[in-house]
Amino acid sequence: MPKTPFAYDTSWKEKYRDFLVSAEQAVSHIRAGQRVFVGTGCAQPSVLVEAMVQHADELVDTEIVHLLTFGGAPYATKELSKNFRVNSFFIAENVRDTIQEGLGDYTPIMLSDIPRLFRSGQIPLDVSLIQVTPPDEHGRCSLGVSVDIVKSAAENSSLVIAQINPQMPWTHGDSTLNIFDFDYVVASDVPLHEVEPPETTDVSRQIGEHIAALIDDGCTLELGIGQIPQSVLEFLDKKKDLGIHTEMFTDRLIEAIESGAINGNKKTLDKHKIVASFCVGTKRIFDFIDNNPLFSFQPTEVVNDPHVISQQNKMVAINVALEVDLTGQVCADSLGTKFFSGIGGQVDFNRGAAKAENGKAIIALPSTAKNGTISRIATRLSNGAGVVTTRGDVHYVVTEHGVAYLHGKNVQERALALISVAHPDFRPQLLREAIEAKYIRSTLSDVEGRIRVSPRPLRSTFVLRDGTQIGLRSIQLTDEPKMKNLVYALSQQTMYSRFMRQIKFVPKKDIQNFVFIDHRTEVGLVATLPESDGEEIVAVGRYYLDPKTNRAEVAFTTRDDWQGQGIGTQMMRALMKVAKRNGIQGFTAEVLAENRPMQRVFEKSGCKIKSHMTEGIYSYEMDFV
Repeated sequence: MPKTPFAYDTSWKEKYRDFLVSAEQAVSHIRAGQRVFVGTGCAQPSVLVEAMVQHADELVDTEIVHLLTFGGAPYATKELSKNFRVNSFFIAENVRDTIQEGLGDYTPIMLSDIPRLFRSGQIPLDVSLIQVTPPDEHGRCSLGVSVDIVKSAAENSSLVIAQINPQMPWTHGDSTLNIFDFDYVVASDVPLHEVEPPETTDVSRQIGEHIAALIDDGCTLELGIGQIPQSVLEFLDKKKDLGIHTEMFTDRLIEAIESGAINGNKKTLDKHKIVASFCVGTKRIFDFIDNNPLFSFQPTEVVNDPHVISQQNKMVAINVALEVDLTGQVCADSLGTKFFSGIGGQVDFNRGAAKAENGKAIIALPSTAKNGTISRIATRLSNGAGVVTTRGDVHYVVTEHGVAYLHGKNVQERALALISVAHPDFRPQLLREAIEAKYIRSTLSDVEGRIRVSPRPLRSTFVLRDGTQIGLRSIQLTDEPKMKNLVYALSQQTMYSRFMRQIKFVPKKDIQNFVFIDHRTEVGLVATLPESDGEEIVAVGRYYLDPKTNRAEVAFTTRDDWQGQGIGTQMMRALMKVAKRNGIQGFTAEVLAENRPMQRVFEKSGCKIKSHMTEGIYSYEMDFV
């Protein structure tokens, strides 16, 4: 998008010379024992910070408050621990060791709540050190790449010292402060701290591809911090009309914008605008956002407000975790008792997206840590690990091995779903531990290294037009003999209609594949007729999930003497319920042109249907509505 040149007030130094001082003069007004806020991210005012540290001997017992800063943190050292004590709302690498050694503090809090701490006086701020652009002709300075909690901090501090830097990009939105809001200004012309986009890995790309399959055209996205959310962007080039409402973004957003995937056409709020509170990146993204009206930078209390987030139709929140237990509890800020990062916006966006119309709240993590020696899907969280997203708030959990949908599921269903996306090396152990913990029944077993039992057997009945009662239930491991009987009772025509080839012999392994099914990626139902010696299977319905598209291929087989009586329709309805419960977008199917009964089942399913015929075969794509 072309940008118009922005004209700063070139005479600002003369006009506001009463405010203009050196960095040393400015920080000399900080007093021992005060609470000092330091600006966020790449906008850390490094000149002011370095000057403050030079006066460390005069600043005993000074508390440094910040969110997330990049670059040096010279105040966060063991030698200066009596002078400066860090209190961080989100732990970056530059202060992590200090906090983990007990020489600094971490305040766990939702990002949306921090401005209220400043306004209410619960955490009163004595001084704010911030970085802004030079003023325009109206005396307004832009907070540039970091609006987030910086604006609230500046508005609620007794003393505000601003580092004015012409290399700070001007950003649109609610991103400005008047120069008269500052007590002292310090002129500087230094590059912003740059952060290269995180390198993606094969694992993060696999996770990104799974997440991308959950993203429909017209969704609005939040992309949390870290390589996994950024990996999602690699798989969005075929999407249409995506929007962005996110707390932060990186350089990688540029390609998604230039591909045309992101245009904001379908956003409910702030249509056509990319809404964020800060960005982290290099000069490339700083130049891209400079005076670019496509971007709207807003304070955290707006961007992270769950009510605002929930108003976006098809809002998708993508955040990361360090560990998830088998009940769905998500740890995202600590490694055992060691604090590692922070709550950040995970809870804000997770809850907002979950409440949005057609929204999706996604938690992502690699399945293992420490070179594959530790499973991040655990029976219990590590000793001392904190819960960021509760088991009641979690919806989707994604690893490189697939997607587990947990919302509304009981503990047994959750445990099995999460074990199915854990690393295969750890699944047998997790299953044993889950049985010992009484999370799942001991009757559930591990077949050939994979969990192959439905977590909650579906069971219902329906009555045919002639009054016959048919049972409908999940397929079971013990159904192998009955499935064999069904297959060999089918006519050659029915076999051809189902498998699209002539079949005279069905190997035992293929029969087993009908009954050894996964509870999410493969689901099977059977229609049964009561018999004196138990029951007889008269039909089977299956779906097979393609995790790259989040659509499942669906197919039915009904014994010849029971065809045309509505069994396929009932199975279609039941499979749709299961698929929707598992967060699947829709079904696909291939049907021979002469198989009109199957086509009618799909056509009256209530789905939004697209179909085309190639060489005598109809290909269906069915979206749930």
